[in-house]
Amino acid sequence: MNYTLHQLEVFLKVAQLQSVTKASEALYLTQPAVSIQLKKFQEQFKIPLFELVGRRIYITEFGEEVVVAGQKIMDEVKAIDYKALSYQGELAGKLKIAIVSTAKYVMPFIISDFINENRGVDLIMDVTNKAVVIKALENNEIDFAMVSTIPNKLKINRIELMRNELYMVGGKQYKHKGKNLSKSEFQKLPLIYREQGSATRLAMEKFIDSKKISTYKKMELTSNEALKQAVISGLGFSIMPLIGIKNAITIGDLQIIPVKGLPIVTNWNLIWLSSKNMSAISKALIDYVNNNKEALIAKHFDWMEKYE
Repeated sequence: MNYTLHQLEVFLKVAQLQSVTKASEALYLTQPAVSIQLKKFQEQFKIPLFELVGRRIYITEFGEEVVVAGQKIMDEVKAIDYKALSYQGELAGKLKIAIVSTAKYVMPFIISDFINENRGVDLIMDVTNKAVVIKALENNEIDFAMVSTIPNKLKINRIELMRNELYMVGGKQYKHKGKNLSKSEFQKLPLIYREQGSATRLAMEKFIDSKKISTYKKMELTSNEALKQAVISGLGFSIMPLIGIKNAITIGDLQIIPVKGLPIVTNWNLIWLSSKNMSAISKALIDYVNNNKEALIAKHFDWMEKYE
């Protein structure tokens, strides 16, 4: 056997994506380059690693075993890289973060410079709903979480970042009359909700209950992006975080509908378990965020001030 780590890496990516085209995009290589490396890797074995059916690649039983073994090899190689960087005095290792879906409009701007400045840090970021984020935190599966509401049952430390404001929004076709939407008009609106477990849904339900508004649910969607598109199309109305609808409001696809008691205001928080055994990377990130959060927020989110 005389295959290279690069050939193994190419095979693992093709096996994962079941496509030479997708693998080439993921590896930033041309399709011919991926095909050549894949062919050279296969030549090292007398047993087929994959089968080509149409345009799709299917990994054989033997190929699956090579995938398992190959991933272990690549993990060990990565570990060597981490150790080398550590000996050079650089941060090295994995940083695992789980964030609620709306936080995807915030978190990348908070940590991008930190990740770019520390080339040995591999970021794994899961974007999901609040219930899943808190479960991952509770099970110690992640280093940090980003949420807008603090979990009551966990002992956590936190860094408060910035305001999270939720407004009632509708499509451009809606014609609003008067200063604030009346209770009777509110009750006529078909509402679109996020799924159970979403912090946005919880905030919306609490607001409606507090105002004793009798309304009906038009539909339920599992992402803010899907919800935004549904509102833009005229399917209904919703209470949504301002951070995720900036462009749609700017170009006029969405409009904020004034309602007494809105916006709902919470705060984005970077949180971690108080009992967490913090790695050098985690400690460095905490220092970085504490020292730079005001400048980062001013740089990337000053546009929100005109809505306050």
